[in-house]
Amino acid sequence: MATSVKRIEKEFYLKVLYDEQLPIRYIKDQVKYTLTVEKPTKNKIYLKIDPILENLKSRTKMDLMFDFRGMNIIFSIDVTYVLDDHIIAEAPEYLYKNLDRSYSRVTIPPDLDVQFTFLGERYSLGYPRITEFENDEPANSSQDMVPQNFTGLIKQMGQWIAGYADGYKLVLFKEVQPSTIEERILAETGKTLYLPSTKDGIPVEDPYPRKRIITRDLFHRYLESTGTELKHVEQVARKFMTAKLEQGVMSEAWLPILFHEYVIGYIHVWNNKAERGAINYTVIDNLYQFAKILAYSLKLSGYFDEGLIDDNTFEGSVIDISVSGLLFAYPSSSLSSSLLPDCELSIRLTAPKRSINTNAVIVRRYRDGSMGYFGCRFLDMAPEDLRFLFEYIYGRPITDEDAVFLFGNV
Repeated sequence: MATSVKRIEKEFYLKVLYDEQLPIRYIKDQVKYTLTVEKPTKNKIYLKIDPILENLKSRTKMDLMFDFRGMNIIFSIDVTYVLDDHIIAEAPEYLYKNLDRSYSRVTIPPDLDVQFTFLGERYSLGYPRITEFENDEPANSSQDMVPQNFTGLIKQMGQWIAGYADGYKLVLFKEVQPSTIEERILAETGKTLYLPSTKDGIPVEDPYPRKRIITRDLFHRYLESTGTELKHVEQVARKFMTAKLEQGVMSEAWLPILFHEYVIGYIHVWNNKAERGAINYTVIDNLYQFAKILAYSLKLSGYFDEGLIDDNTFEGSVIDISVSGLLFAYPSSSLSSSLLPDCELSIRLTAPKRSINTNAVIVRRYRDGSMGYFGCRFLDMAPEDLRFLFEYIYGRPITDEDAVFLFGNV
């Protein structure tokens, strides 16, 4: 886990870099460069680099690394001025220690080819797709719940709901698109719209560690995203709840049915009798499991087979690499939407003298315009491949100092 160095610690480390003239490492195109701080650092950091880095220009970002008492410290700078072996940059805003990524990242060598292959299934479906998605735990089904029997599951669900709610509805988005405000916000967020009491309104907080509930703030942000002016958001939200009361709804919940990153439908349950009381979180939890089992049952029946993507191999544009992982970019598309955190890939690294096959997991994802960026961590690289990759991307054999610096105390 990355630990950000506090401000007072940052000032301390920058002072130590100058006072003790600690060497700072930078690696580019298989060449190691050593930098030292020439002046005390305030708003600017003044560095001397050896050897001279040809074609270094202003606005270049440099990822730097130094060793302080056996601990790796990493920071980035944006170059503002270069003259021969002298570099001026804005002082780094943050320094980091104890990173999972304990290896220095470098730009990818020009003769290294990288090919990615999905592990597992991918789909391209016509259902609403949520923008943020986490792989969830598999559904827990009892011996009485048989996923292969979709009709039986629906009957079981209806019988169970009858003990806790006055009515329910199951909707799939195969031939109908989300139209009501409830359906649209479910389709966009993939979260549950839960109203324990229509008199009290939408919950302020989500009690689940992995967030499942549409909170009041999230509901208001959704209204803004649909064009509602900020000054009218509260009024529109009140009208939404007033309409529920006028319809006689006392308590209700709309739970999305998810399959991969798609919202394929929802389960709607409601109470309109005061003696029933509120739909509680026990009901939410059980319906959440029902929804997962229903999606799994549909998969087993071949419901999604038409959208199964057979070609699982693709090539991304690798931005940088280390012996612990890499960062690559891929244009935003249905394929990149399937590249989710915790998704595993098979990666083939082909260098002129050796090919490496390894698995990796996507640990972070972000978007910038039309491109998606994906940080991967290697999972099971063989020791001899690890040694080769180190020597190949850093341009030199592993020394004892490197072993301590790169593989030790982080």
